[in-house]
Amino acid sequence: MAWVAIGRGIGFQQWFNRWRIWGVGICWVLAIGCGWLWAASPAQAASVDRPALTLEVLRDRLEHPQLLDGKPAIDLSQSAIDLRSDNGNFREAFYQQVASKLQQERLGLDLRGSSIQGDLDLARLGLRAPLYGKALSPLLTPTEQEQLGRDRLRLLHLSRLSRSLLLDEGSPLDWQISVFRGPIVLEGLQISGSLRLANTYFLEPVEARGLSLGGALVGSLSRFSQGARFSGLVAQSAQFRNSLFTGEARFDGAKFAGNASFQSSTFERGANFYRSQFQAIANFSKSHWNGSADLTQADWQGEVRFDGASFASSFYAIDSLFHGESSFRNARFAKPLNLRGATILDEADFTSASFAPGAYINVSGLDFDSDQAKLIGSPGEIGRILSVPVLQGNETVLRTLVRNFRRVEQIADANQVDYTLFKLRLKTLQQRLTGVNLNAAKPAVLVSIGFSPTQAQAIAQARDRQPLRTVAEMLSIEGVDLATYVKVRDRVTADRTSTPLSWSTIALQWLGTNLLILLSRAGTSAGLVLGVGLVAMTFFALWFWLVDRLRKLRPQPIVPTWPETLWMGGSAGLLFSLGLATIFQTSDRPWWTLASIAISIGPVPLALLIKLYWRGRFHDLMDVSYFVENGEIRQVQLPIARLPLMPRYHFFRERFMPLLWNRRWAWLNYYDLSAINLFRIGFSDVRMRDEHLPAEISLVVWYQWTLGLMYIGLLLWTLSRTIPGLNLLIYFG
Repeated sequence: MAWVAIGRGIGFQQWFNRWRIWGVGICWVLAIGCGWLWAASPAQAASVDRPALTLEVLRDRLEHPQLLDGKPAIDLSQSAIDLRSDNGNFREAFYQQVASKLQQERLGLDLRGSSIQGDLDLARLGLRAPLYGKALSPLLTPTEQEQLGRDRLRLLHLSRLSRSLLLDEGSPLDWQISVFRGPIVLEGLQISGSLRLANTYFLEPVEARGLSLGGALVGSLSRFSQGARFSGLVAQSAQFRNSLFTGEARFDGAKFAGNASFQSSTFERGANFYRSQFQAIANFSKSHWNGSADLTQADWQGEVRFDGASFASSFYAIDSLFHGESSFRNARFAKPLNLRGATILDEADFTSASFAPGAYINVSGLDFDSDQAKLIGSPGEIGRILSVPVLQGNETVLRTLVRNFRRVEQIADANQVDYTLFKLRLKTLQQRLTGVNLNAAKPAVLVSIGFSPTQAQAIAQARDRQPLRTVAEMLSIEGVDLATYVKVRDRVTADRTSTPLSWSTIALQWLGTNLLILLSRAGTSAGLVLGVGLVAMTFFALWFWLVDRLRKLRPQPIVPTWPETLWMGGSAGLLFSLGLATIFQTSDRPWWTLASIAISIGPVPLALLIKLYWRGRFHDLMDVSYFVENGEIRQVQLPIARLPLMPRYHFFRERFMPLLWNRRWAWLNYYDLSAINLFRIGFSDVRMRDEHLPAEISLVVWYQWTLGLMYIGLLLWTLSRTIPGLNLLIYFG
């Protein structure tokens, strides 16, 4: 009740009125201040300060050209120009007077900072010239006539091709072009409508940085001789179909709210679309890029079409964002395509795209979700042109690409990407074996591989505080620049623990990975595995035949017959040739593959063979084969777990009989034995006898049988990765 009494008192009422008056005053001050700031903003100041262009002012500007970069030009800058249809008298007078002045004299046109209500048709202001024929305007200088004549025939061909392909369906063919002989400056120009410069030839540069359009930019069949700069362009749509950009074309920072069409356009010195935004369809089909294509950090929110485009130089789409479908069908790339750090959220199609030798797609750091997006191309080809420089940071990318290609049933491409993963893993292991450890090397060693003394000391101090986890972390050390990193990154490593045991483990991993790559292309080439197996099987079959048939020369020789020798030698030569041909056709490093085979199968059998013949053989059963066969069976078998030694049980002994020597086909038994030990497939159950058998022969048979276990595992693993659905047959069959 006391507070109510106080609230109803006279003192409180006076306090309330006083603060109400102050509050109203403060609100008025804030409103006036905000209004003043709004009026003083650059955009409003420009709008307020631009004087309206009248016919009197226009005539004065036409009579008194100003210098623009040292060249005379019509100065219409910082003006408010009304070219709307309801202001028809001024609009027609504007086009007639400006066009007459530009056609009579070689002048530029300066519209920087101006504001135009309505549409601006630049094509109406230039000097009219025929698209074909020899009748050129006498106002052109000989140099200008030569330059115009050099390209107008090309424009004519492009125009006819466009109409024949229905690219410009419904638009009449204009046999006249408009020529501007002076520079055109549209920097900061604001147009409420559209800007038309179709069928226009610009002999001097076009400067249009910060150009803002409320409508479309129509520039089809135009020719920019000395370059065009549309940096920061804002337009509802853009049409540059069949245009020729002889000089540099810059559209960096441009924003296209609608469709942007550069179909069949030519960029002689390349084009720059750095950080451009395409909110609808971007069409670059059949375009020609003789210089580099810089689309770094571009934002493609709609479809992107590069179908049939030709790129003579590098294509950069680093850190670009592809929201919609991107199509590169039938595109041609002479240099690498860089998609490093790009994000693909929809389908990217490279079907029938051709890549010159040395060209590839850099997918390092690619953000690609195989569950939502797809990367497709010509089966068996797209996987070969995907490349990443290092494994670190790209394992997830490569695995995602493998899942992507398996999901779209491009198994060959999935295996190729997996093969790339194995090669990078081998490179990483080799670098860890031979590289200099940044966490353990002395500063003098760091200096010897390319670091400066200051950088070596900085690395030593940094690793004392915290060991480096990756090689790339050296860039965070003060004094280590990018040039040094690129120079030494392949010669250093950043292992935290470096002991003889860890080094041995890495060496074994390196050896295993290397053998997988050399003998099977990391499980991606069944042909290579079969070629390796064919060579190994033939070698051991020849070894078994030699020790079994060539035993002694005196006093009573035990040697093979000449027909048998010819059959065995001829068949071995044929099988060796088939195996070698397969290896050289499927292996990336065939000689290293052959070296691996030779090291694996050669030393042990050859050493035992030399020992066997050097010692000589003096034992019972010299005139009976060392190998026996099961006389009950003559059928195809898969003896996966069968041992190569004859059973000791006497009932089984009765089934096994020595190989026959007096048959013409007897030499086939040695191939059968070698195939059973290696491929685990054969026609007869051929094994070793267990009586009076030289130890050297027993060792070689067991040695091949052991190699066969590893080989059949490699073969089945490779087949399961290269033939879709075979893994189910292997696991559940």
